[in-house]
Amino acid sequence: MSVDFTIDGDIARITVDRDDKRNAFDADIIGELTRSLDQVAQYPEVRAVVLGGAGKHFSAGADLAWMRAMADMDHDDNIADARRLAALMDAIDQCPRPVVVRVQGAAFGGALGLICAADIAVASDDARFCLSEVRLGILPAVIAPYVVRALGQRQARRFFMTAEVIPAATAEQLSLVHKVVPRDQLDDTVDEQLNLLRGGAPGAQCRARELVERVAHGPVDESMRDYTAGLIAELRDADEGREGLSAFLEKRTPKWRASSRENES
Repeated sequence: MSVDFTIDGDIARITVDRDDKRNAFDADIIGELTRSLDQVAQYPEVRAVVLGGAGKHFSAGADLAWMRAMADMDHDDNIADARRLAALMDAIDQCPRPVVVRVQGAAFGGALGLICAADIAVASDDARFCLSEVRLGILPAVIAPYVVRALGQRQARRFFMTAEVIPAATAEQLSLVHKVVPRDQLDDTVDEQLNLLRGGAPGAQCRARELVERVAHGPVDESMRDYTAGLIAELRDADEGREGLSAFLEKRTPKWRASSRENES
């Protein structure tokens, strides 16, 4: 297996371990990653997922041998292959727990899809990013919904066309990643984000994706006002909302935070 899936207390860790290939992915890696993400729901104690790559690099993108094989595929096989990558992107984007991606070294091509589909991205200052597909006469089509969501249309046009390498500091300015830190602080910074996530209610955190998506793409009209009012009313009346308010008023730790501490110990 080239993908390690482990449960570390209340954290699921999914790591591509193919350092000899700079963690480049192929159909097998895509399948293993998707299956690993699908497993997360089986562990109710898990509060978040850390997605990373072993060794010097997060991922160099697509494996060359896999790309050569794709060139010999017919149209139907190419569609099926692309849909498997799309399923992986969706598995990250809709994971039942927040996904934190840990990035170091190269993050090229399809690897940017993994990063942009995740909820939180932390990178080392030696990380570099590139949407290199046009150099091969293709485009980052399957990952585009997630990359454009992160970059915005104006910047996406530029980097889709130029295939220029983006240094870590620029990636942070462009919102490809949320935080950039020295390499020796990368794991501590990921842990800081995980600890922040432990403070929130698990169900509410995943509903946050729905809220952001809805308000980002709709006008502030009567329908939007009905949606936001209905959502807050629903959450206030749900178990997490009641527990959160009770814990605040009673000056105690909410159950989800207490449960996380038990898993950490």
